[in-house]
Amino acid sequence: MFAGLALFGSAKITIIVVFFAILLIALAFGLPISFSLILCAAGTGYLLLGGGNAKPLLYAQQLMRGTDSVTMMALPFFVVAGELMNRGGLTDRIIKFCNIFVGRIPGGLGYVTILACLLFAALVGSAVASTAALGAILIPMMAKSGYDRAKSAALVASANLVAPIMPPSIPFIIYAISAKVSVKSMFMGGIAPAIYLTVLMAACWFFISRKDCPPVDGIPKMTFKEIIRTFTSGLWALLLPGIILFGLRGGVFTATEAGVIAVVYALIVGAFVYKELKFKDFISAMVSSAKMSAVVMFLAATAQLAAYTMTVAHIPEMMTEGLSGLVAHPILLNFTLMVIVIVVGLAMDVVPCILILTPIFLPLVIEAGLDPVAFGVLFCLANVLGLTSPPVGPVLNVACATGKVTMEEIIPPTMPYFIAQCALLLVLSLFPALIEVPLHWLGG
Repeated sequence: MFAGLALFGSAKITIIVVFFAILLIALAFGLPISFSLILCAAGTGYLLLGGGNAKPLLYAQQLMRGTDSVTMMALPFFVVAGELMNRGGLTDRIIKFCNIFVGRIPGGLGYVTILACLLFAALVGSAVASTAALGAILIPMMAKSGYDRAKSAALVASANLVAPIMPPSIPFIIYAISAKVSVKSMFMGGIAPAIYLTVLMAACWFFISRKDCPPVDGIPKMTFKEIIRTFTSGLWALLLPGIILFGLRGGVFTATEAGVIAVVYALIVGAFVYKELKFKDFISAMVSSAKMSAVVMFLAATAQLAAYTMTVAHIPEMMTEGLSGLVAHPILLNFTLMVIVIVVGLAMDVVPCILILTPIFLPLVIEAGLDPVAFGVLFCLANVLGLTSPPVGPVLNVACATGKVTMEEIIPPTMPYFIAQCALLLVLSLFPALIEVPLHWLGG
């Protein structure tokens, strides 16, 4: 499109300024991120080609390329599966399943919340959806048992950050397509960090709940017969992530095929095993999934156009010139990029942040010899941290709504978890073997 174009001196700075100025101005006026990216690409192309030489057909081709991928089909299938399982009686059974193991120990409802978030994450893949589903049940339950409502909402919001990390993960699919790496490898790479996050949340809750833990959790002791019935009922829900992970690891099916299997399984379990998925629930799930998938797909299409424009305008090379000195020090480069992503994630949502920053960071990552899959896991985790940090914090907003607390009330109790999660990210960036070793063992 811009072949043969040479950029020198002030022209380089002008290109970068124009691209990001248009983006920031469009966002400041409340324009959706997708349309803001189209304006960025159009404005930059107009500047580079002198206006009259711009070819709209090329823009249309790049928009189509953004979604013209078999791998991208996995995304709507997993979204549909999550919606069906959420409406098919899964949430309540997972909570009861967790009660068997940790419900009766001191601070038990907090541990139930943390464990339930991990199990639910293996089915939904979205922190917002998981917070909405679990928060509506667990926050009132914890408040009724004597826990502080704001602290309960903060725990639910923070513990649900595991949802976009534990496979099947929507951010992992987006990164895999943007970076041209295996979705299966990304899924396998997310298992260890998801477990790290869960253990970290349990450790934080242990120290936080010691001071004001209610003497009685309000969870009745179950008989042996009730335990067996609850355990058996919960196993149906928990078989799905096992089928997906073992099938992917064994090469039985691809990530896209796994999405199809998840939808069929969710339909069978919700409609015929739990018998809670009615026809109206099915229609509602399909409509909700279509809306969510359309938003993400259109965003992916516009991000492809913006990424193409950045590539031909050499914006990634220009922006990473200052970091090129760190290529000889991969660990330090990894650490620096994670800090940058955390800062950017404070003001930008996960998916657009991944789509915009991946083509900028990936050349540096490859040049430094870093594993693009392990980096992708860290990169997505760094982006996910922005879900519970103001001023955007979409997960915080959902937790506030479900827990009936204000943003001012939920932010202070969220900060200890946020700081601990940031510390975990930085430790993993300094010691990437903590991700790479389990990843290779799992066949990623």
